[in-house]
Amino acid sequence: MGSANTAMGRHLVGIDLGTSNTVVAYVAEVAAGSDAVQLLEIPQLSGPGEVAPQPLLPSVRYHPAPGELDPASLTLPWPSDTGAVIGRYARDLGAQVPGRLVASAKSWLSHPGVDRSAAILPWGAPDDVAKVSPLAASASYLAHVRAAWDAQFAGHPLAEQDIVLTIPASFDEGARALTVEAARLAGLPRLRLIEEPQAAFQDWIFRHRATLAAELASARLVLVCDVGGGTTDLTLVQVEPDADGGPPKLTRIGVGDHLMLGGDNMDLALAHLAEQRLGGGERLSAARFSQLVQRCRVAKEQLLAPGAPERVTLTLLGGGSKLIGAARSVELTRVEVEALVVDGFLPAVGADELPQRRRAGIVEFGLPYPSDAAITRHLAAFLQRHAGAARAALGDAAPADGSLPLPDTLLLNGGVFRARPIAQRLEATLARWRGAPLRVLHNDAPDLAVARGAVAWGLARTRGSGPAIGGGSARSYFLLLDEGGDARRGVCVLPRGTEAGHEVHLPGRSFALRLGQAVRFQLVSSVGDTPWQAGELVEALGEGCVWLPPIATVLPAAEGAGRRDVVVQLTATMTEVGTLEMHCVSADDPGRRWLLAFQLRGEAAASPEPPAAAEHPRLPAALAEIERVFGGQSKQVDAREVRGLRARLERLLGPREGWDLPLLRALFDALMERAGRRRRSAEHERTWLNLAGYTLRPGLGAALDEWRIERLFGLFGQGIQYQQEGRNWSEWWTLWRRAAGGLPEAAQLEILEVLAGHLETLSDGKRARAPVHDAYDDMVRLAASLEQVPALHRIEVGKWLLERLQRPAEKPHTWWALGRVGARRPLYGSAHTVVPAEIAAGWLEAVLALDWKRIEPAAFAAAQIARLTGDRSLDLPDALRDSVVRRLAASRAPESWIALVRDGGRLDDADQRRSFGEALPPGLRLIDVA
Repeated sequence: MGSANTAMGRHLVGIDLGTSNTVVAYVAEVAAGSDAVQLLEIPQLSGPGEVAPQPLLPSVRYHPAPGELDPASLTLPWPSDTGAVIGRYARDLGAQVPGRLVASAKSWLSHPGVDRSAAILPWGAPDDVAKVSPLAASASYLAHVRAAWDAQFAGHPLAEQDIVLTIPASFDEGARALTVEAARLAGLPRLRLIEEPQAAFQDWIFRHRATLAAELASARLVLVCDVGGGTTDLTLVQVEPDADGGPPKLTRIGVGDHLMLGGDNMDLALAHLAEQRLGGGERLSAARFSQLVQRCRVAKEQLLAPGAPERVTLTLLGGGSKLIGAARSVELTRVEVEALVVDGFLPAVGADELPQRRRAGIVEFGLPYPSDAAITRHLAAFLQRHAGAARAALGDAAPADGSLPLPDTLLLNGGVFRARPIAQRLEATLARWRGAPLRVLHNDAPDLAVARGAVAWGLARTRGSGPAIGGGSARSYFLLLDEGGDARRGVCVLPRGTEAGHEVHLPGRSFALRLGQAVRFQLVSSVGDTPWQAGELVEALGEGCVWLPPIATVLPAAEGAGRRDVVVQLTATMTEVGTLEMHCVSADDPGRRWLLAFQLRGEAAASPEPPAAAEHPRLPAALAEIERVFGGQSKQVDAREVRGLRARLERLLGPREGWDLPLLRALFDALMERAGRRRRSAEHERTWLNLAGYTLRPGLGAALDEWRIERLFGLFGQGIQYQQEGRNWSEWWTLWRRAAGGLPEAAQLEILEVLAGHLETLSDGKRARAPVHDAYDDMVRLAASLEQVPALHRIEVGKWLLERLQRPAEKPHTWWALGRVGARRPLYGSAHTVVPAEIAAGWLEAVLALDWKRIEPAAFAAAQIARLTGDRSLDLPDALRDSVVRRLAASRAPESWIALVRDGGRLDDADQRRSFGEALPPGLRLIDVA
């Protein structure tokens, strides 16, 4: 199976780590020539004290409350200390008890807006529920599989077998790398990745291998449409007949973009319908709505199955002592479920109808579902994007009139297509677009085909048991260039179609890097079918490209050699495992190589960095001014000249509000190189702190900002030199507020601890006031800006602010701080650190009691706290938000504030500046991460 597994295991194992279910297939005694694909019956709890083997392991975890379940009733055939229930019994418990079920971990694993290694699931659960990260949850399902295998195949551990693990074809490099990491955490360090639609087709090929040439004689282009629990995955495969009548050549020629759209979305839509009928007027809590979603999933499967009943009754139990008395029921009929699911998710649209760009209609549990839920419109966009490759594959069968070339063969996969009405609608839509029926390949087990196909693909690769689908890399990868101009330009580092294990060099492309200093590269990928070549310069990269996590390294300098520039070339490889790997290779010594690793934790919540402007023509003069004040050999300059540094820089570079990101970071780097000389005088320190904070704000968004932040935070423990200067304290806290967006959680907690000590002494009237207290306003702003600290700490900050606000002399801007702490959408932090809605609602009541015309910051604070996100675990009750909308209108607040509360959406530039306390660098916007 390639370099990933040099020694052949006794068994070949395929694992489908699905959003809804995990499935394992295998072939035993591979070396002996066996090719009988079998399913692993996975032992799992089916009830208290009941263990039953099942082919499907639901990919869910239930986190019981202390004392809720008898530990003796949770015993498995192997030792387990996860503290959670996994599988079928977990799914049943989650439908009965709200707020304790971890579901859709695979969707979270592909969500770059949060730290996927942070303990954030179950999403929106109260603090007393144990949390787990998407990475750890995924690893726990694989660990359950490993334990089940090892219990059945004693002496042949799963870790020593040949494993093929499936992933969506649309997974980007971050999600692929995290999947490999989840397997490693589960004790499965050796494996190969294969795309799920490819595996589904490979299963069909394997089952028809004896007659494959005849079966596909009339096929030229196969569409694999895989709609699972969490994703819609689209793939095109070209079929080229063999001239001698042998098996055809099969090449994957197109994959779709990542589309978080599947059975989960259908369950959510039904839950919304059921919620409206339950009555009561109020939206259900996030925990109870999650419970309702699980009930709707079961109802959907019942009502869309062959021989379905006319209607199903859903009962949602009450809570606490009113478990039975407060129960409510609602009916769903087969007709309305078919209409909602089929017409809502597969509308009968034309082939020219593309996805609509609008606010998402269904947003739940923090996941970024697409704004248009119509799978058929996304399919039309996919086929248009790959029209060139499709036309070439169809050859003479392509439309002569230039209309959209469409596949002639269809394979449906995924549990969604067990519902015949859904499959029929998709088949009919494609036939109508094509003007003729397609041949539909029979998939006998949509839930099992991917795991079986992973095994079939392994057999085809190792033993030639039928053709293996080729095609190499599904994407082209580009390195963005840091240069002037409005368009984003990039160099192709790995063309689409590159086969695994083939190292790609960039002819004629060299890069000068500095040893001993962090370097960072930004890559984008594209699934488009343009045949780019390695090293080719591509203009106007933008729409249709996916931004990947940055890759970074420090090229180590030889001991005692100091920093020096080295000329390197880049190489890229699609590894045998199935992930992208890049190296820097010394041009002078090809034996010197440095691996570039993807940064997958704490992803920056910034929009892609704007194109770099050409170096400011007066930058050298500006750097000379910085050297004059902070340089090692500079003459003694008086306080007046130090104070005038900023004014001189503005005369050289223009007003500082117009300094762009590359210019700002160039100035910061110059200041940081001279940080040790900031202590020459109080004026030196104050000026350095002011300029360093301004030029690094907001702490993220530019290449190497993570490295800059790491260097800067090394100064925090040193504190300030001139502690009797209140203005220096003010600049000190302002520096950290400005850089806060790039500070990791540990650094923010350290800052908050120091802040709390100073603020506590200020609250104690018996203690003498110190110069640091002159910077009280800046300390309050900084405390409110620390969005990476856990919600529990943010709650404490909010409580402290509320206590201060009871004092008549408290300044109005403290209400701004309360709004920042209680905001429903963080400016740069992860959504899992947002203060719980019930806590924020109490704070909002205090804000509503104020005269907003007299205390203007209170109105904006209310808009931040009541802002609509669409995620019921974050949103305040509708009635409370409505009261805020009325108060905002009555106080003649800006319409943009009212829209935030009523409709959600993004902050405009003015409101973003108000939230931060100052403008961001020109062209930089922070993205919503919830």
